[in-house]
Amino acid sequence: MSHRDAPLRLSRRAVLRAALGGAGLLLGAPLLASAKDKANRAPQALLEADANGVRLPPGYRSRVVAHAGQPPASGSSYAWHASPDGGASFATEDGGWIYVSNSELWSGYGGVGALRFAADGNIIAAYPICSGTTLNCAGGATPWGTWLSCEEFPGGRVWECDPFGRAPALVRPALGTFTHEAVAVDLPQRRLYLTEDTPYGRFYRFTADAVGDRLDLSRGLLEVAEVRGPLEGPVRWHALPDPSAAQQGAAEQVAASTAFAGGEGIALHGGTAYFTTKYDNRVWAYDTRRETLRVFYDDDRFAEPILRGVDNVVVSPAGHVLVAEDGDDMQIVGITPRGAPYPVLQLVGQLGSEITGPAFDPSGTRLYFSSQRGPWGLFTQGITYEVSGPFARA
Repeated sequence: MSHRDAPLRLSRRAVLRAALGGAGLLLGAPLLASAKDKANRAPQALLEADANGVRLPPGYRSRVVAHAGQPPASGSSYAWHASPDGGASFATEDGGWIYVSNSELWSGYGGVGALRFAADGNIIAAYPICSGTTLNCAGGATPWGTWLSCEEFPGGRVWECDPFGRAPALVRPALGTFTHEAVAVDLPQRRLYLTEDTPYGRFYRFTADAVGDRLDLSRGLLEVAEVRGPLEGPVRWHALPDPSAAQQGAAEQVAASTAFAGGEGIALHGGTAYFTTKYDNRVWAYDTRRETLRVFYDDDRFAEPILRGVDNVVVSPAGHVLVAEDGDDMQIVGITPRGAPYPVLQLVGQLGSEITGPAFDPSGTRLYFSSQRGPWGLFTQGITYEVSGPFARA
């Protein structure tokens, strides 16, 4: 069956999975257990939840850095935004850093907020860097120090934001109009890779016309991917006739393009773009040089998978792909280069929420992320955390 039919196949897989799950309960043991299944795991024990409700491995600690509706910095008038989503961090000249976070609110109430940290880790400022936008979901950091914030609705566009708040956010129409989720930048090849969060979303790439220390995102070629195999294999790129989608949705413009089952986060590392698809619980690995695609993680490979609800991704200093869960049991799960999943952390008592915005500070010792809806499961809420520890050895 063609991968372009994946969303239809998924509904049948879901029914089968439910049936097998029920049978497993009746038998009193998980089905499909195997030695290979155990070998693919990399267990890492998590301690009991700390005072912030976070389960961590030994040697790690957490703190809350922001609550929705409350000023994160002393003396600041800026209240942290509700529904925090995708995020990234940026170094500052004084040895500190900035963490930016999207606000996934609707009808022009979305945007992006920023937390500025001093070199000692204290929060010294909080402020907005984009406002008046809609459903700012994920996005991506650029090598030239800006944040690309993606709007997740059919008319969504990408906004380039200054983490310092010194310049207004600029819309980038050349990156297309569709239900944007996330973006990753490959500066040497002057390309961006973009995901689309719909059940039949596509995988896109943008090649800038001009290149230098930064890419000109106002002009270039937007293309859509066709996977030349039943599931994995070579990728052929087709020019998108109308990036503005004025007459026809981007996903429908190229008949040969491949549908992906709900594109989510994306991260680029070592020439590979890792991205997730939520309706089939997969993590994909696209080799940007060989232009080939493979499945890096699939929950169907495990009798009792510890990772479901795949969403935002970030690559750790150790080169592991860290995947935040939307729902399931609210974990961030790491995947080793050999494909073995292991728990990194877990939020307890927040099953009505999702984990969003994982990003490391410039030192790679602090991981930031949010619980989008907090313990009450409300979109007007949200909590942003920092976890410190030896991530380079994970």
